[in-house]
Amino acid sequence: MTTGATVWLTGLPSAGKTTIAYELAERLRADGHRVEVLDGDEIREFLTAGLGFSRADRHTNVQRIGFLADLLARNGVLALVPVIAPYADSREAVRKRHAASGAAYVEVHVATPVEVCSVRDVKGLYARQAAGEISGLTGVDDPYEEPDSPDLRIESQHQTVQESAAAVHELLVERGLA
Repeated sequence: MTTGATVWLTGLPSAGKTTIAYELAERLRADGHRVEVLDGDEIREFLTAGLGFSRADRHTNVQRIGFLADLLARNGVLALVPVIAPYADSREAVRKRHAASGAAYVEVHVATPVEVCSVRDVKGLYARQAAGEISGLTGVDDPYEEPDSPDLRIESQHQTVQESAAAVHELLVERGLA
């Protein structure tokens, strides 16, 4: 199968985006699909290390990831993109890039409440922010603009990772992308 697409998973830190993406990737690969996970943390480490966390830098980061995802999608890869992408205009620009190239784009909002994310606190960011060690934490003291009309909304606090990945997979199948 050579149909590519970008599956953009947006949500707060520790919402479950990356965990869902890797679970979905396993499932898609088992079905014979070409899949890449563009993990936001890895992208920051290897491709956008010079960027900070200002609004402008976050926008640039999202646009670079969107460019790479579109490139992969146009070449038959399912690009799974678990990235916070806090600003609606940045995500919309990525959607428009895909529309212009003809690549499929699916937006998934992993809508885990900040209270749940702060308990999960996978990277210790919420604890560091609470201790005054960092500022600008998305959803706490920096904005997160929730998608108005995502293709799918997942509330990961109410289902398993497998159930969340299955919901995304089902949407991809419905759209002829998986």
